[in-house]
Amino acid sequence: MHISEVRELNNNELWRELQEQERSLMNLRFQKTTRQLTNTNALRDTRRNIARIHTVIRERQIVEQLGLGDEGSS
Repeated sequence: MHISEVRELNNNELWRELQEQERSLMNLRFQKTTRQLTNTNALRDTRRNIARIHTVIRERQIVEQLGLGDEGSS
């Protein structure tokens, strides 16, 4: 998932995707512990996806706090 794809999601979709990615990360960690994980890059990719989602959420919070949204421009 690229950052441009994350930015296209609305807030509800972002939170839903965050929960899904965190659930996926937990499952991947279990697979790693039980030596069932075949794609070790999936752990890194999932962590990075979570970080991207957190970044976009925080960006939107800052814009909202500063009042730089679309309604504040006119």
